[in-house]
Amino acid sequence: MLPPAPHAPARHWLLAPYALVLWAVLIGVLLGHFAPEVAVQLKPLGDAFIKAVRLLIAPIVFCTLVHGIASLHAPGKLGRIGTKAIVYFEVVSTFALLLGMLVANQLKPGAGMHSKAGDWEGAAAKVAAYSSQAQQQSSSGMLLDIIPESLPGAFGSGNLLQVLFLSLLAALALRRMGSGATPILAGIERASQVLFTVLGMIVRLAPLGALGAMSHTIGQYGLKSLGNLGLLMAGFYLTALLFVALVLGGIARACGFSLWRLLRHLREELLLVLGTSSSETALPGLMQKLRGLGCAPATVGLVVPTGYSLNLDGTNIYMSMAAIFLAQATDTAMSWQDQLWLLAVAMLTSKGASGVTGAGFITLAATLSAAPGIPLASMALLLGIDRFMSECRAITNLIGNAVATVVVSRWEGELDAKTLREALNSQAPPPPTHP
Repeated sequence: MLPPAPHAPARHWLLAPYALVLWAVLIGVLLGHFAPEVAVQLKPLGDAFIKAVRLLIAPIVFCTLVHGIASLHAPGKLGRIGTKAIVYFEVVSTFALLLGMLVANQLKPGAGMHSKAGDWEGAAAKVAAYSSQAQQQSSSGMLLDIIPESLPGAFGSGNLLQVLFLSLLAALALRRMGSGATPILAGIERASQVLFTVLGMIVRLAPLGALGAMSHTIGQYGLKSLGNLGLLMAGFYLTALLFVALVLGGIARACGFSLWRLLRHLREELLLVLGTSSSETALPGLMQKLRGLGCAPATVGLVVPTGYSLNLDGTNIYMSMAAIFLAQATDTAMSWQDQLWLLAVAMLTSKGASGVTGAGFITLAATLSAAPGIPLASMALLLGIDRFMSECRAITNLIGNAVATVVVSRWEGELDAKTLREALNSQAPPPPTHP
């Protein structure tokens, strides 16, 4: 038998699914820069792909969580998982907010801009729209908003907390049914397999979605919009990188696994988020891969969707840095007491922000509304670069929730460090150790 051609591995790598998404992103950047008129017309490709994936998120979360919880042998495990996850979310989210605030105070990206109200008039309508959504978010009441208006409404609202609420009720009801729930659980498992099969079909179109989203972004806003606000962008990307490397990397190391190996394992999802600027597009694939690593379905089904509402590390870094930037740009004096109050407000307003594009901007509006001092209209300064910063927000959010799920699974004893390391090194899923 003849040896393989020397260039075969390279050709295979270039045609790998994650490589195709990366090529689509690069083509989108070039197309948006050199042919913006054509690029902006490709927006429907990105929108259609995101809508198709979001269509599957709620039913996949429902099936995964209901089957996982209803199949638990230890009744107290659900409460333990939830408690550990929430404690982890609060501690790590606070680190993210503090890190963003410290870097913004040291870097001072807005110092010297001396921006006045006249500089914001051109984008007043857009800021007003974000402000209106922020007021709805802050006044609706997060606890009441968890309860859906109707059963179908939970799946169509886009609020993952409503899906979690309905899933918990259904799972607990099935546990009460005992052996009578066995055929129902079998049906839910079959439905889950169908949904993941459909997801696999849709993900094949990820390069087209990434091409459409990135082309429109560059074509609409242009690379030149990064100019005078480049220091803020560079500071944000650097801070997010430090957070991932030092905070999340340290947590991973303490729990016996390599963060970089985990990121390699999730490379398709990371590139998908980069291309579409939405962490939601990677949520179903993330859940599937974490289950393949050995995390219990109940843990994955509870921690990942909850983290998408309560553990948005990238959004937290962005909010604290953007708020301090706007204070500096508008010459708004803020003492350390004012900044700590802003941090406390951000800890509340960041909860419930979804992973869709623009959610970070809406959450920032809610934060500024609840912490008077910084002119809300000054958010117009960020409109030109927010779309470029959303990629970093979404990727950081995804990494944070992946690490959180593995950490909680390790705490629950669902997979040991040696088996996890071997799985990440070989890229093959370990045999599940949970019941």
